[in-house]
Amino acid sequence: MKGIEFVFLAAGAVAGAFLRYKMVESPLIIGTMPVNILAVNVAGSFILGVFSVLSVVWNLDARYSLLAAAGFCGSLTTMSSFALETSHMIDNRQYLTVAVNILANVGLSIGAVMGGRLITGLIMKGSVE
Repeated sequence: MKGIEFVFLAAGAVAGAFLRYKMVESPLIIGTMPVNILAVNVAGSFILGVFSVLSVVWNLDARYSLLAAAGFCGSLTTMSSFALETSHMIDNRQYLTVAVNILANVGLSIGAVMGGRLITGLIMKGSVE
């Protein structure tokens, strides 16, 4: 990795980590399910979906993937916090909440990537015509 690539990666990672910290610093709970981690995972997945289309349409240099995809989205989203929250729910025998949490994080994150790609593709197609 060259110096400038490291700078792109680090800048994206710092921004993503800061945003995640701000989004999860105050617990938000709906019923028995904490939704802060779900929110950052879905938001990061949507942003990644948007970026995946823009990077192709705009023929972006690979360094921007380091900045946006690996750095920013990689630091914003969090598998480890999702796993820790889920394990706490298992410890507390909240099995229905565990199932909802797993399905929501995985399903909505995949849906957000697909939605980001779809919406951006439609917008970009309209702007070309």
